[in-house]
Amino acid sequence: MITVNNVSLRFGTKTLFENVNLKFNDGACYGLIGANGSGKSTFLKLINHELETTTGEIIIPKNDRVSTLEQDHYKYDDFLVIDVVIMGNKKLYDIRCEKDELYSHTEFSEEDGIRLGELEAEFMELNGWEAESEASTLLANLGIKNELHYLKMKELENNDKVKVLLAKSLFQNPDVLLLDEPTNNLDIDAINWLSEFIINYPNCVIVVSHDRHFLNNVCTNIVDIDYKKMTLYAGNYDFWRETSELLQKQIKESNRKKEDKIKELKDFIAKFSANASKSKQATSRKKILEKIELEEIIPSSRKYPFIDFKFEKGNSREVLNVDNLTVLDEKGNKLLNKVSFTVLKDDKIVVLGSNIQKTLLFDVLTKKKKYNAGEFKWCCNNKISYFESDNTEYFKGDENIIEWMSKYKRVDDVEVLRGFLGRMLFSGDDVFKSVNVLSGGEKARCMLSKMMLEEPNFLIFDEPTNHLDLESITSLNKGMINFKGEILFTSLDYELNETAANRIIEIFENGTIVDRRMPYSEYMQSEEIKKLREKNKIC
Repeated sequence: MITVNNVSLRFGTKTLFENVNLKFNDGACYGLIGANGSGKSTFLKLINHELETTTGEIIIPKNDRVSTLEQDHYKYDDFLVIDVVIMGNKKLYDIRCEKDELYSHTEFSEEDGIRLGELEAEFMELNGWEAESEASTLLANLGIKNELHYLKMKELENNDKVKVLLAKSLFQNPDVLLLDEPTNNLDIDAINWLSEFIINYPNCVIVVSHDRHFLNNVCTNIVDIDYKKMTLYAGNYDFWRETSELLQKQIKESNRKKEDKIKELKDFIAKFSANASKSKQATSRKKILEKIELEEIIPSSRKYPFIDFKFEKGNSREVLNVDNLTVLDEKGNKLLNKVSFTVLKDDKIVVLGSNIQKTLLFDVLTKKKKYNAGEFKWCCNNKISYFESDNTEYFKGDENIIEWMSKYKRVDDVEVLRGFLGRMLFSGDDVFKSVNVLSGGEKARCMLSKMMLEEPNFLIFDEPTNHLDLESITSLNKGMINFKGEILFTSLDYELNETAANRIIEIFENGTIVDRRMPYSEYMQSEEIKKLREKNKIC
């Protein structure tokens, strides 16, 4: 159990939260939610004693082991993958290292022998002989192939490094598990495995995530950071949203009834206060009026950008025809193998597969990459806008946001552009920030703003939710649902895929595809698709 007693945290004049009193119990998973900058990641650092509270204390039982998902992907570059996972239990790893160092001695002293005996006893008590096997199992469950387990971390792709750091945090079931955006860079299979792991986890889990489906699956409670307070709710993310919306509605309805009563009392007092026969009643009503208090409705710190894609002219019935498209890598392997499909009017297609294959398909269709065989043809009316997963090239200059946006849409009145950017949460002097210092989330909102200003009738999104907060993802989700044109997109956000897509195309390992017009949830549960996925693996 973690006990939070009267905790406040301030940085200078800025207060993140005030007088927080909470208890986090074993066997429960707490989803920590709130607007960007509300203090979610900071609160995890307080629990892990990386930061000190301004007032109050956080109490964790003395022998409880706290484990956290580290964010530095390069910290362990010179260590073996398997060793990094075992580092999740620092005491065990330190004993293992000291043992190895002593055994490397060419001559043993009596002290060495005594020390080795002590270390071997502790090592056995911590189940050290099973450590490598447990670490390998964790890595395999997260999709790290066996041949990678004894490589150095610097030899791994960045996505695999994330999985290794996640395995490190999960190793040997810590008493308190702190996970900050654990689904980032994970594939669907790894997310599903992690969800099941947390659901069955016997100890305390606190998680920060922008994946709504993940929060709904794993959370038994939600802790909402808003109004500089932290409020605990029972239930998952959807239950929190429904509960908080209902509470706001009830307060507004209660205030409306009170306002009606106040008006009725004031009218009576004004009419009869000078009337001798009614003066007692008027005085009585004055006392009632003084006792009526309206509940304050504080505006939430959450802000939702306005995302709405409009266009002038729609597409014809057949929007895009792809015929036997083939792309080879440098070694001659087929990344796309005779891919054929037709995008029809009103199609919103989620594309599944490896990141390399999905991005390659989008880059070919937007003529950013070449292909080896086959062809594709867009209809004559199409106007495409592409949200790239790597937007680095767009933000290399030193112009401010207003100047950057003007490159994509000429607007004579700067105030009109400022108003548009304000709806995308760039208010006041924010619009004069240099684009090369923007955060990942700010760059994503700039790219979405650019797309809206271009007024396309065909949208392509490559992992658009990666740097967005929950509020921005919710707005993007609504924007994609309401869009009247066609969409090709790839995303690991389950709810976005389920609600925005009406068709699925999956690229298999061998470069071939399967194309189904069905709900995403049904597709993911389909036994037929699972067999096809297995059949089209590269051996």
